[in-house]
Amino acid sequence: MQPKQIKRISFVGLGLIGTSLMQALRKASGIAGRHIELIGYDPGFSADDVDCITGQLGLDRFDPEHARLFDADVIVLCAPVMANIALLEEVRRHAPQGALVTDVSSTKKIIAEKAASLGLDFIGMHPIAGREQQGYLAASPELLSGRLLIVCSGDNLPATGHAADLLGLLGSVGCIPAAMSPEEHDEVYANISHLPQLISTMLMLHCRENIASSGPGFASVSRLAGSSWPIWRDIVSTNSGNIADELDGYIARLTRLAAEVRGLKLDMLEEHFAEANRLYQSLQQGGRP
Repeated sequence: MQPKQIKRISFVGLGLIGTSLMQALRKASGIAGRHIELIGYDPGFSADDVDCITGQLGLDRFDPEHARLFDADVIVLCAPVMANIALLEEVRRHAPQGALVTDVSSTKKIIAEKAASLGLDFIGMHPIAGREQQGYLAASPELLSGRLLIVCSGDNLPATGHAADLLGLLGSVGCIPAAMSPEEHDEVYANISHLPQLISTMLMLHCRENIASSGPGFASVSRLAGSSWPIWRDIVSTNSGNIADELDGYIARLTRLAAEVRGLKLDMLEEHFAEANRLYQSLQQGGRP
């Protein structure tokens, strides 16, 4: 069975990721020789922002009216996760039968459960991309090229319907789809995303009295401490168990490390450095451990 072709996609939230995704799909539709109408809304946009995103950045229509906004083949929720969860009721009221609902939030289990309870055709996505600059003016379709796109569809990527068409379009502009369950996603990203954020935050606080004397190494390792709390409030609220487990495991590792340092277990420390160096080189080369 061939994928069902998409004719209209709506985006709720036009920040860095939402606008980059919109532009990537604009580029993909051009490659495919298809016209896909792209509509969107962001409550924080001024009249000048609307003129810019519709006049220069590829959005066909900016529409605050939910009945029109959610009248699409694919609805992409690009707000913070708690806002996306709250929007699902409105989506159910206005979306046409057969519409695919997706999101780009950093946690997946709770939103997937809510969507299932409402009977929505929902598959969560998580583009593993970003940059220090935020907002739609920093967006680019190239932001997603060569980057993983986690698709919370279970063991396999969707092969039919709007989901298959959407992934085909995104694949054509360099996205690399990978399938996970919502539960696996939240466990994995608690380890490699949410834990590092909290480590960076607490490292900054732990070293606060000496920051003025620090160099570029400290700036690199503490970069995530500049992240926005409102976004992380939602992430912690929707993945607290996994994050707490990761913190407990990391604390135990640090406790063992402190004992090794205190006891001058230099051979053990050398082994840690060697293994971490190996993993770092593998990461820099785009490989796997």
